[in-house]
Amino acid sequence: MTLVPLGDAEGRDSWVVGAPDGRRFAVFRVDGGLRVTDAVCPHNQGPLDQGWLRDGRVVVCPWHWYRFDLDTGECETTPQHRLGTYPVVEHDGARFADVGAPPAERSWADRLRAHARGEG
Repeated sequence: MTLVPLGDAEGRDSWVVGAPDGRRFAVFRVDGGLRVTDAVCPHNQGPLDQGWLRDGRVVVCPWHWYRFDLDTGECETTPQHRLGTYPVVEHDGARFADVGAPPAERSWADRLRAHARGEG
């Protein structure tokens, strides 16, 4: 488990936070709470914190307008893409995202096989 401090919104509706291992996450203020997702769009790596919030639960990528549900990560534009979503927890009065352990490094062979299967 990796807990990433979310900080204060400071009047913003979205911002980016980083984990000690270098991963980055977008934070969205919606419905009086916070939602945390991967910082970039899985379609083409667009900066989601610069996207638009719609209907109190959807972020629209600013690059190609792919739409993602902030609660489930499901892509409303095409089902082949999915956005990582992470729970927000409170500890000692501060809010954190539980972003889990960093993914294991894949060998080049594994990366090439995944690419050949269309998995990125």
